[in-house]
Amino acid sequence: MRVLFLGGAGMIGSTAAAEAAARGHDVTVVTRSAPARPLADGVRPLRADVRDPAALRTALGGEEFDAVVNWVGYTPDDVREHAALFGGRTGQYVFISTCSVFARPVPSLPITESSPRRQPVFGYARDKVACELFLEDAYRTGDFPLTIARPSHVYDRTVIPVLAGWTAIDRMRAGRPVVVHGDGTSLWSLTHARDFARAFVPLLGLDHAVGESVNVTSGDILTWDQIHLTLAAAAGVRAPLLRHRASESIAEQVPGWAEVLEHDFRHTMLFDTSKLRALVPGFAPEVSFAEGAREVLAHYDAHPELRSVDEDLSRAFDALLAN
Repeated sequence: MRVLFLGGAGMIGSTAAAEAAARGHDVTVVTRSAPARPLADGVRPLRADVRDPAALRTALGGEEFDAVVNWVGYTPDDVREHAALFGGRTGQYVFISTCSVFARPVPSLPITESSPRRQPVFGYARDKVACELFLEDAYRTGDFPLTIARPSHVYDRTVIPVLAGWTAIDRMRAGRPVVVHGDGTSLWSLTHARDFARAFVPLLGLDHAVGESVNVTSGDILTWDQIHLTLAAAAGVRAPLLRHRASESIAEQVPGWAEVLEHDFRHTMLFDTSKLRALVPGFAPEVSFAEGAREVLAHYDAHPELRSVDEDLSRAFDALLAN
């Protein structure tokens, strides 16, 4: 297949591009500047501003594609011209959304693709909902071959999947307590980027996926305590000190976390993956979080420049613990 990625040179997109190229697809990645991550062998780079329809049309010329994947649509303005631009030159337009579009608190579990979408406050998710609704209208009223793919908290070796990042690891290794929101028992889903790519790439060019939304998650369910404990084990810390504080209390000390805690991380999230498994028969995640955490710590330990401690955050943790 001929596949066009709009953006897609970041952590998730670059892994998906490498997977698609490895499966023999002809992959082109469009970015405004040099890709943040090296592109895999066989992936063609193309330089253009994805958010400038005229520049994008000039860069693409008369090329047609079996699938176009938009990794960088964050507001309706980012996708407003895409039905006109791509409706006649691709058999499938895939919009990368997020599982954060689903209403919190979740009315019922597990979450399916038909669960209510509602995010009136959390800006990132609210705008993704607006993009989905805009593109769905283009699908319903025209002949726009839309598929919506929703990842949920994807990570790879470069990402420590907790809000405190390296600061949490540094405190664990120093024997200092780390703050975990709530009581640490709410459930969360993590997906390694390689597993996401293995599930996602077979959806490209798939006629049965046109008109559908698909939650592309691994089904690897962990509590937030388990996530911290698994990272600690990978960091060589046998008995980390975890201390629990209410999300509201944390937000008072760390205002930048208020929105994501209140409207995302504090809520239990369990996903029904039956639609994904029906569309991609045989898919099962291969990277456990224990393995993924070891990759993360090995990468950070090999790159001292990444091991940056947020002293303001560390002081905020100390203030929470003092109270």
